[in-house]
Amino acid sequence: MQFLRTLFWVLVTAVMVVFAIQNWKQVDISLSGITVEIKLPLLLLAVFLIGFLPMLVVSRTAQWQLRRRLDTTERALQQAVMSPPTEPTANAPDATPRLLPSPTPAPPGAA
Repeated sequence: MQFLRTLFWVLVTAVMVVFAIQNWKQVDISLSGITVEIKLPLLLLAVFLIGFLPMLVVSRTAQWQLRRRLDTTERALQQAVMSPPTEPTANAPDATPRLLPSPTPAPPGAA
């Protein structure tokens, strides 16, 4: 599987290099009166990074928050498992729930 992943990235890189070599042309960009000349592959790389980096930051932030919540939950669970069970005291209500008897249905015709 690692070989296929490496092969995939080598092929993607080779295609990108061939594209960059064949399209190494100067392009003009005009933004509100300012004209900039830049090579086309560099422009495409810059546009890609402008779109990719904010989403990468959002994704990493969400992963970090979820990892912190999971760690906190795992620590609380481990503490709950490691702590000895406590005996109910005389003043504390019983921790086990008590079921109430279900009401008996009224016979048919009874008011």
